[in-house]
Amino acid sequence: MSEDSMSNKSVCAACGIAEVDDIKLKECSSCDLVRYCSDECQKNHASHHEQACKKRAAELRDEILFKQPESSHLGDCPICCLPIPLDLDKSIIMLCCSKMICDGCNYANEIREAEASLQNKCPFCRTPIPSTDEGFEKQRMKRVEANDPVAMRREGVVQYKKGDYSSAIEYCSKAAELGNVEANFKLALLYHNGQGVEKDSEMAMHHLEEAAIGGHPTARYNLGVHEWINDNNERAVKHWIIAATQGHDLSIEALMSAFKKGFVSKDDLATALRAHQAAVDATKSSQREAAEEYYRIEDNSNTEDC
Repeated sequence: MSEDSMSNKSVCAACGIAEVDDIKLKECSSCDLVRYCSDECQKNHASHHEQACKKRAAELRDEILFKQPESSHLGDCPICCLPIPLDLDKSIIMLCCSKMICDGCNYANEIREAEASLQNKCPFCRTPIPSTDEGFEKQRMKRVEANDPVAMRREGVVQYKKGDYSSAIEYCSKAAELGNVEANFKLALLYHNGQGVEKDSEMAMHHLEEAAIGGHPTARYNLGVHEWINDNNERAVKHWIIAATQGHDLSIEALMSAFKKGFVSKDDLATALRAHQAAVDATKSSQREAAEEYYRIEDNSNTEDC
């Protein structure tokens, strides 16, 4: 088969048969360079196509990997519709519905209920807040049994803290299959450390990349660190710029360090700084600021009581 025939996607790359009438061609399972009329043709042509296939597959993966996510993996608060801050101390996950609520909306709900002497309920789904640990546990397990990806990932963390790494892998894997980005990040750590599974650097990197693609800025930052250590400075900087645009502080610090060493231009650093500040500002509101002040005073009061 000539090179021209191999690059012509209107014919089978192996036998040269054209896509006419009942003959349907399908793309190579790993790349988009060639098509085949049958699995047998793809198998027979594998040795001729392997090198170009691997190169193109890597290019396609990078196109996905280095695409700027629309938002962080945390998304928006479902009540006020503002981005959830990357600082997880400024939001809460409700066990009843697995929704992540920003402190501003949670605070506003608490004030409303207190002023009207209302029963404490979830600010999103309005399920009554349990008064006992047993009640919270029942809510949590109900979501796990419903295959809620957030609840399953959290169950994985519970098992991890108990030292049951095999169960942690099982729950986080299920959550990742259901699209939970944070679960991929947890799996990367488990595979990297060999907890619940044998150490597997390839699997660790796969899950770290999946988390980054899903908008996880810390996963993205870690990928940058990995590339930097391996002297892939350009790729490292790309990762850090993407994470910085999501409001990730450590990525900004990494970019400033890379700038001092001559690996980041002044214009690119300035652009990243502006994007970082814009991302941080987008998470702010007067309601969230009031909540932060309220919880800060409450925490100080509790500390003094101790």
